[in-house]
Amino acid sequence: MSTGTDEDVLPSVDRSLFRALMGSLMSGVSILTSRRADTSPVGMTCSSVCSVSADPPLLLACVATPSSTLDAITGSGRFVVNFLDSEADSVSDLFASRAAEKFTEVEWRPGAMTQAPVLAGSVAHAESVVHQLVEAGDHVIVVGRIVGGEALPDRFPLGYWRGSYARSLRKPRRTTARR
Repeated sequence: MSTGTDEDVLPSVDRSLFRALMGSLMSGVSILTSRRADTSPVGMTCSSVCSVSADPPLLLACVATPSSTLDAITGSGRFVVNFLDSEADSVSDLFASRAAEKFTEVEWRPGAMTQAPVLAGSVAHAESVVHQLVEAGDHVIVVGRIVGGEALPDRFPLGYWRGSYARSLRKPRRTTARR
């Protein structure tokens, strides 16, 4: 759809600059998990996850196409976002690979609400049902309504920045003196 705006006139940046720009924003590292129709687990590493709304409780994840994990999510309508612990870079690497038996290498359990895999060693997990799917370039934006989950306050998240894993350090909150 043409809007008659600068989108029709100005060129896009090249892939190299796009990656440099987007890599400058540190992101969390998550594993999206679901189940195929035969109930076998499937999952992938995803660094494009964020909150959308508190009422209703929505999050989004961006998934490149084609994707067997996306196929399972759209087929079942259910998925879990597992927010990885700072020590889980090997789990991220495993789920970013094309390894066939990923779930034999990690400890997991079925989610209480969705039955999708919840990975041990996560900072938190959000069990979700598909709320909306939006095609966007070579990705699909999966908007999920959160129906369950857990957050473990004693763990720190794994980050990704400029092509490498990053671990977060918690800075003390600033206090503003009132006069």
